Amino acid sequence: MNPFRRNSGKAALSVVVVGAVLASAACGGEAPDAATMTPPPAVSTAMDRLMRQGFPGVQVVIDGPAGPRTFTAGVGDLSTRAPFPDNARVRIGSNTKTYVAAVIMQLVAEGKVELDAAIERYLPGVVRGNGNDGNRITVRHVLQHTSGVPDYLGRGSGDGISAQSSEQLDPDEETLRWQHFEMIELVRRAMTLPPQFDPGAKSVYTNTNYLLAGLLIERVTGNPAADEIGRRLLEPLGLRDTYVPAAHETGIRGPHARGYHRIDGESVDFTDFDPSWGATAGDMVATATDMNRFFIALLSGKLLPPAQLAEMQRTVPFDRMPGADYGLALIHRTAPCGKEVWGHGGSIPGFETRNGVTAEGTAVTVTVNQLPSTEEEAEAVNGVLDAALCAS
Repeated sequence: MNPFRRNSGKAALSVVVVGAVLASAACGGEAPDAATMTPPPAVSTAMDRLMRQGFPGVQVVIDGPAGPRTFTAGVGDLSTRAPFPDNARVRIGSNTKTYVAAVIMQLVAEGKVELDAAIERYLPGVVRGNGNDGNRITVRHVLQHTSGVPDYLGRGSGDGISAQSSEQLDPDEETLRWQHFEMIELVRRAMTLPPQFDPGAKSVYTNTNYLLAGLLIERVTGNPAADEIGRRLLEPLGLRDTYVPAAHETGIRGPHARGYHRIDGESVDFTDFDPSWGATAGDMVATATDMNRFFIALLSGKLLPPAQLAEMQRTVPFDRMPGADYGLALIHRTAPCGKEVWGHGGSIPGFETRNGVTAEGTAVTVTVNQLPSTEEEAEAVNGVLDAALCAS
């Protein structure tokens, strides 16, 4: 599925989940003997298909019982032709949502948040106006995209919004690139629109939900959401290459690939920008190895008690991926080879990441450094992910 709306020849802003992209050139990897590593035949075939799409580069990182493996193709920098660097840091878009949901579920386990309590209890007066009512929306609704709240991002009718409000963000990324926003401001913009549907009626993936989730963390703990993510998740797991950007931070720290964005048919370097419009819906930076470690830890019960992990894995049909189901920031689906897979994914200008963990504990993250613009490109990145999951 292509989640982007074309606008004056420019891809529309998004921090959503589904998508894909890719590139050209030879395979390599992060291990010392990476030059001699060869991907499994099915993975090589899937990567070749991606190369034919005309995107800059791809990195596939596999972690699990068989040990770590990394395969790359194409380039991480169109100017220098350098490949993806070892342990490349990238913007992870909506994968951020799973970290946020995990923090909230820790608060649930501690008795500080009730999953089926109204969001009004924790954020009084925030979800209000134009028919929006925080008394009817629960924390679960927010985390599972069943709240019906409008999206603060300018979108077309395919997202349940019949017209763009003057208060929604302009979907032109170039317009937003260097602007800075506060989460509460973005939520207020969303509240200028009526609800998309009654709470609990269905699930429609909407980024406003996870701004509300971030505000909830801050209200309950008294700390910035970034601090709680760091203290509760990143530090205990030793995820030193994962971070939430500081206010007004526009670059990516440490070794990283360059991220590109198609604008008027050209691949424009979009590595640097202010990601505050994504906030707790999609602003984090990480390596693929760190993402694999996080998802393995989460799904193996290292971060949550069994009851809270089970709640995260209670699903509803996922509106953006036919055949998949959505829990609390966890996507469940069956790979073509029959393996059950849990994961998420993220799209943000410059990067697309797709990941999954099998029941055997193998985690795969696929990263490309340009967003897709067609269904074929989106299917191609999912093809690489499925090939790697099924070959592991």
